[in-house]
Amino acid sequence: MKALQYRTVGAAPEVVTVPDPEPGPGQVLLEVTAAGVCHSDIAVMSWSAEQLPFPLPLTLGHEGVGTVAALGDGVTGFAEGDSVAVYGPWGCGNCFMCAQGKENYCLRATELGIRPPGLGAPGAIAEYMIVDSPRHLVPLNGLDPVKAVPLTDAGLTPYHAIKRSLPKLVPGSTAVVIGAGGLGHVAVQLLRALTAARVVALDVAEEKLALARTVGAHETVLSDSAAAATVRELTGGRGAEVVLDFVGAPPTTASAGAMAAVEGDVTIVGLGGGALPVGFGALPYEVGVTSPYWGTRAELIEVLDLARAGAVDVHTETYGLDDAPEAYERLHAGRVGGRAVILPNG
Repeated sequence: MKALQYRTVGAAPEVVTVPDPEPGPGQVLLEVTAAGVCHSDIAVMSWSAEQLPFPLPLTLGHEGVGTVAALGDGVTGFAEGDSVAVYGPWGCGNCFMCAQGKENYCLRATELGIRPPGLGAPGAIAEYMIVDSPRHLVPLNGLDPVKAVPLTDAGLTPYHAIKRSLPKLVPGSTAVVIGAGGLGHVAVQLLRALTAARVVALDVAEEKLALARTVGAHETVLSDSAAAATVRELTGGRGAEVVLDFVGAPPTTASAGAMAAVEGDVTIVGLGGGALPVGFGALPYEVGVTSPYWGTRAELIEVLDLARAGAVDVHTETYGLDDAPEAYERLHAGRVGGRAVILPNG
């Protein structure tokens, strides 16, 4: 089969031919319908050989949906032909966190060498992929695979980030989304669907600010050195109750802290290497700072339910498998409108 692999440190990913996978006991073989392209992949491909925690080559793609092609021995609950989404942050399934469905915070994944597809295990940008357990599959139940596949990360990650702050997003509150790209434009929609807060979107690109307005942002602000002051002006000096930073670079994390309200939440989702100091006087009183990772299995089900209800519509660009390297080039250059989706089987 064909697959997109990251094969050499520092090199671009390439389409190669690899053996067709076969499911072992307890595993599921999917014929991949759609696979997502993500900035996380670019972050991984920027690491040095010493930083990489897994061997190469690696088949990319941690967002995947597909059709069940074969079941390994002992698998129940699914049948060949079922259309499913893949829950990506695999865990051991048995530890305290996994028992709660929080496999994104599995306590034993590192010890046991368990890694997500596309981030250590063979991923979804291939004609077929192996899913290690049927518990990592969620039925699509009629959702369009192209629209659904980004929800497994670009939907799940902002949903998880927003959900913890819902008690603060009351009428009259303000939520700021920094970075209106693949995750950010979904976050805007989730905030509008789940809260009564005013939603302010920040970005450096006018086309992404336009996308944010299209999907429901009440206000858009250029993400520059004056952004924090602008947000404070928009809120009458109060600041934002919730700031979601989907860039995570030093300038944006600094802005996030500067625009947060007293008792606000700052959530750093992006992988841009920024950090925010916490201590008396460093931030407004009782500001909480967190850096979450992905989301739970139950939350993925909730996100897909929101999509079925029409509350979330991911803007996508589609590419064939042979054009997948181009999709990564466009993403790296900031030229993807929303989310890039690969169609490995046409």
